[in-house]
Amino acid sequence: MSPAERFARLPELLAADPDLCRRGRWLNADCRIDIGAEPFYLTLREGALADLARGPRLLRSVAFSISGTEEAWLRHWQQVPDPGWHDLFALTKRGAASFDGDLRPLLQNLQYFKDLLALPRRLPEAN
Repeated sequence: MSPAERFARLPELLAADPDLCRRGRWLNADCRIDIGAEPFYLTLREGALADLARGPRLLRSVAFSISGTEEAWLRHWQQVPDPGWHDLFALTKRGAASFDGDLRPLLQNLQYFKDLLALPRRLPEAN
C-alpha cells in the first residue's frame, strides 16, 4: 500500500478516535498535506474531518500546508518511529518535510495535528 493510499484512510482512522475529535472540537481549518507529490486537502470542522479531497485542485485556498517525502511519511508512520522521524518538527529539521502558509492554526492546535498525522501508524501496514 502506497503512502498516499494509507493517508487516504484518514477519515476512518479519525472517526475511530472520539478522543481526538473531542480535543479538536474548537478547530475549524482548511489545510493541505502533501504525501510525496500527491496533495490532500483536509477540511476540519469542530475536530471532525468534514472533507478529504485527494489530488490537485485549482485555486483551492488553505491556511497552511505540510509537505513531506513518501519516505518521510512511511518512516513517520512506523509503530515506533526511529529518532528523527517521530515528529513533524524532526522531519523538517532533517529536510524531509516543510511547512508553508499561516501556521497559526497549526501551532494553536499542534498536538491535535501531530496526533492526526500520526493516525496511519495504527494501520496494520505500520511495522
